[in-house]
Formats: sequence, structure tokens, C-alpha cells
Amino acid sequence: MSMIISASVIRVRDGLPLSASTDNEQGTGVQECRKYFKMLSRKLAQLPDRCTLKTGHYNINFISSLGVSYMMLCTESYPNVLAFSFLDELQKEFITTYNMMKTNTAVRPYCFIEFDNFIQRTKQRYNNPRSLSTKINLSDMQTEIKLRPPYQISMYELGSANGVTSAFSVDCKGAGKISSAHQRLEPATLSGIVAFILSLLCGALNLIRGFHAIESLLQSDGEDFNYIIAFFLGTAACLYQWNLVGEMLGSVSVGPCLESH
Repeated sequence: MSMIISASVIRVRDGLPLSASTDNEQGTGVQECRKYFKMLSRKLAQLPDRCTLKTGHYNINFISSLGVSYMMLCTESYPNVLAFSFLDELQKEFITTYNMMKTNTAVRPYCFIEFDNFIQRTKQRYNNPRSLSTKINLSDMQTEIKLRPPYQISMYELGSANGVTSAFSVDCKGAGKISSAHQRLEPATLSGIVAFILSLLCGALNLIRGFHAIESLLQSDGEDFNYIIAFFLGTAACLYQWNLVGEMLGSVSVGPCLESH
């Protein structure tokens, strides 16, 4: 069945929930999506102002404006134009009803929970599209979505509980362009650890030999100054190799830039 399941109002800078609709859906997929709600809430400041996350049989859509994000969960078959028109209505009503100073200084979650009444009424209207009397607005939204489609967030970008983290860099001038660097520490292997230790020991040995060569040069004229330079160059090379091995043990894989669809 095509429908809106729930919606939330969230402060962008810190993910503080300001208001949310109550729903009785308890399916496994819906419960999983609630986890994605929380994960997205922590990344809102790094994401474009209009996004969609597809999670199997459900979609999470949100828009952000003036430091507040309006997020909703709907079935995958629910039309995009209705979803973002719904969010647009929530945004206009919230901005009209509440002073932005109050939203910026709120310290406790759900301090605007009374806004749930409007969310519920609007949700009922949009879950029965035949009763909608906003065809002109829907037409405008359809054009807007066509010209500037929502950015499609991938599950890999979102990250998960397995330790993957994502850092977003948003190009605000584009239509939702985003580049992401995905970071994951690789487990150290035995050969990597051995190479790391050997590089460190070789560097230390060359450094000691270089100081001994300097001491010999000061005591007699028989020592060639080129040997001293060679020892210190060898030390520098070993330290550089040590640095490369260290990077291999904690390597960072960088994902390609992703553009909005």
C-alpha cells in the first residue's frame, strides 16, 4: 500500500528531534528505518537540502531549510512529488508557527511535540491523494523536482554499525552534488608489522652509524665526508619507508565523487 508512515522535525546542526508523528507500525523494515532516521539526523549538516534514502520497501525523504530538517518515511511506491510536497507543507507551517530563535535555543528533545497535530492531519490528507486540493502546488513541485532532483543517498555512504564512517563534502552551488571520503582502518598483517619494525631498526642503525662517522671525521682526516651524507640519506629513506608502511597498516580508502542522479 502506498502511504506515508511517519515524519519528524529535526534540528540540523546537532540532530536534536524537535517534533515527530506517532505511528503504530512495528514491522521489521520500519524498525530498521527508524535507525536510519537517527543516523541521518547526525549527518544533516553535511548533506544537501533535499535527499532520498531508499531502504528496501521504504524510502526516507527529507528537506532542510533555516537550520531545520523535515524528514518522512514512506513506502517505496509513494510518489516523489507527493512526498516532497508533504515535506514542503510541514516546513511552511513550522516556520510560520515557531520563531527560529526558539528552535535554535531548544535544549530538550521534542520540545515542539504539539506540532505533531499538524503532522498527523497533513499525513492523513496525503495518504488519501484524492482529497488533495493542491493540484497547482503539486504541479510546481513536479517541475522543481524535475529541474533539481533529490540527491540519492546510498547505504554505503550512510555507514552502519560495522564501523564504517562517512564524511560528506557538499557542493552547495550544484544540484545536490556531493563527494564522500569513506574511511576504514585495515587490520594489520604479520608481514606488515615485521616490515614496520625492520624499517624502524634500519633507520635507527643508519642514524647511529652517521653519528659515528661524524665523530671519526672530527678525530682524523681519513674519513670521507661522503660516507656521512650516505648514512643520513639512508636514515631518511628508512624513515620514509617506515611512514609508508605505517600508512599501509592504517590505510584509508577514498571513494570516488558521487553526483546526484
